Amino acid sequence: MPGKFDSIIFDFDYTLADSSKGVVECVNYALAGLNLPLEKPSIIHETIGYPLEDTYQKLTGENNSEKRREFQRLFIRRADEVMAGLTILYPCVPESLRALAEHGLRLGIVSGKFRYRIHDILKRDHLLDFIEVVIGGEDVTRPKPDPAGLFSAMERMSTPKPRVLFVGDSLVDAETAMRGGVAFAAVLSGVTKKEAFANYPALNFSADLKDMTEWILR
Repeated sequence: MPGKFDSIIFDFDYTLADSSKGVVECVNYALAGLNLPLEKPSIIHETIGYPLEDTYQKLTGENNSEKRREFQRLFIRRADEVMAGLTILYPCVPESLRALAEHGLRLGIVSGKFRYRIHDILKRDHLLDFIEVVIGGEDVTRPKPDPAGLFSAMERMSTPKPRVLFVGDSLVDAETAMRGGVAFAAVLSGVTKKEAFANYPALNFSADLKDMTEWILR
């Protein structure tokens, strides 16, 4: 497998890190700011990985553009205060990224989370040097599952589609890879079950990034 790909591009939330506590805090802060009822963590967890305006619609059933934008504004304001501190990289991530880099693979991240927030988290945990490219929510006008961010990362890494593997945890990630014509492999470290990927061509399913890394380097 090391000879098959030159670059591995990762999703962030539920793939490399658990930010669910921070997301719950920020979602309920935004809902409270709109005088709406707070939501259960388990329901909010299901929205992680979606654009914030879509999250508002999924949680409330409303499609009011002004309220969606205000929800996004309130979420970001609170996230700037608490998100990095409430986001924890999975324990296997440092060793896995190091192993992939040592085998000559180029590593990138494409996420709906803001790039500066991902940078802060990676820098905090001394992993920024392993990641060549981070494409965040502020870097694209069309979020996942549109493959624009994926294409941007591949261009910056000078890697053609057949030499790229996109690793994610959700149907949004699988759809992004499929629309982009890029190979996809799923980690089951999030809330999406293996059977949910039935309509998507996944090369591999792994419990976490450690198992995924072993598969890639096999």
